[in-house]
Amino acid sequence: MAGKAQAAKTAAGDTPIGPTGRPYQGFPTPPKLDGHGPARIISLCNQKGGVGKTTTTINLAASLAEYGRRVLAVDFDPQGALSAGLGIATHEIPTIYDLLLDSKRDPHEVIVPTAVEGLDILPANIDLSAAEVHLVNEVARETILARVLRKVAGEYDVILIDCQPSLGLLTVNALTASHGVLIPLECEFFALRGVALLIETIDKVRDRLNPSIELDGVLATMYDPRTLHSREVLERVVDAFGDDVLETVIGRTVKFPDASVSGVPIIDFAPEHPAAQAYLRLARELVARGAVA
Repeated sequence: MAGKAQAAKTAAGDTPIGPTGRPYQGFPTPPKLDGHGPARIISLCNQKGGVGKTTTTINLAASLAEYGRRVLAVDFDPQGALSAGLGIATHEIPTIYDLLLDSKRDPHEVIVPTAVEGLDILPANIDLSAAEVHLVNEVARETILARVLRKVAGEYDVILIDCQPSLGLLTVNALTASHGVLIPLECEFFALRGVALLIETIDKVRDRLNPSIELDGVLATMYDPRTLHSREVLERVVDAFGDDVLETVIGRTVKFPDASVSGVPIIDFAPEHPAAQAYLRLARELVARGAVA
């Protein structure tokens, strides 16, 4: 059981075993970069809502910025939670929706700096919900976001796309634009059921639209080691995805909604909290895996 494994030690090096059942190693602090760009584009995707996509986008972006990476976060969900979580009011400003509809518009007119140094955002609001209707008759409609991001990719080290909880045209656009996919997965049985459909969609996008897209990892979120259910679900995820499951696991805590209300990432809101340290560790792990420069 992964829960029992948490407290166990390996015989070889007395190394603690992490929640995923593997030796819990520390990832080194990433070295400074000599320059910036071109960006590696990563979609955070899961068709189930409430699994931690937006929370992960905000806090992973801030953690990568903390390590000197230039990061662009793309709010690609009409609910606009990413924008709100970074303290951006989106009522009377241009958004990603305007860029999708007007191919001649400069993305620099829409990008907004956040309070986090090194982190910018392409905001969204409810207008984005009309995008699928407007784009359905466009030529090469699946590649419109890719064409937008191509104009600014050279200025960033990583672009993180917070996808909406569906597998519609917007999500297909995000996957077509991306080099990699990160799947936040709540440690709960019903969250596990839909992952096969998401993997099938990624495979179709790879086959028909974007041959280079890779699965960068499955991130276990909302993990509660006190419950047998959480531990069993995480064990099943590791059985199903093996080394694609990231060693970093994000625990359940009330600090996330508190930070969201304040409009700042948790590494700024409560830097010493275990959840903040987990996201910094996630950033280091993705650099160590080569998913981020």
